[in-house]
Amino acid sequence: MKRTYQPNKLKAKKTHGFLARKKADTGVVASRRKKQRKKLTK
Repeated sequence: MKRTYQPNKLKAKKTHGFLARKKADTGVVASRRKKQRKKLTK
């Protein structure tokens, strides 16, 4: 049986990258901007 984590940098970027977070209007970045956080993402 294969392990669950099969690292793939491109796939990770597409799902968890900055642009992916920015894309959704209800996303992480948007809500953090609304709250005027200094750091939006890691």
